[in-house]
Amino acid sequence: MLITHDTECALSILVELLNTAPEACGSEQLPDVTALGAFVVRQEISEIDSLGPQDLAAVQALRGRLREVFSADSTGQAAELVNAIVAEAGTTPRLTNHDHHGWHIHYFAPHAAVGPHLAAELGMALAFIVMAGERERLRRCEAPDCARVFVDLSRNRSRRYCDSRTCGNRLHVAAYRARQRSADQVPAGT
Repeated sequence: MLITHDTECALSILVELLNTAPEACGSEQLPDVTALGAFVVRQEISEIDSLGPQDLAAVQALRGRLREVFSADSTGQAAELVNAIVAEAGTTPRLTNHDHHGWHIHYFAPHAAVGPHLAAELGMALAFIVMAGERERLRRCEAPDCARVFVDLSRNRSRRYCDSRTCGNRLHVAAYRARQRSADQVPAGT
């Protein structure tokens, strides 16, 4: 599957946004406009002029709608969810060349509010994944105590955990220790 640099960047922002929700990490990571502003800066989201309480509410609501795409029962349902998000954002595709990124497409209107901006950009990234028949790449972490999501961009779609250094290692160590305990409990001479 060919994923453009722009789509990969949008998918990265999508995952980071979804993983700010209380259901993903235990507490709200975008509790106020200041946190939203830090998110915008950290994710290098361009053309955002100002942020206010209405922007925070819009992004939090969008976050929930985007998360539904990850748990859609079918490709048709995922497509319906994505279509609604993109349509409500009022996408305005345009070619742009800024910040040494080369020519690429922005799907949001110039200087759109952050909610419609993210809805258009992240919705289109999801649209490309669904259109390519790659919805199975939209995953939830398989660690039993983790609700984070990720997009599996590995060639063979083998990624199982949101982060191999935390969830993956933790589960591998737990499995190793369980095997060691089992080996220690086997009676001698058997």
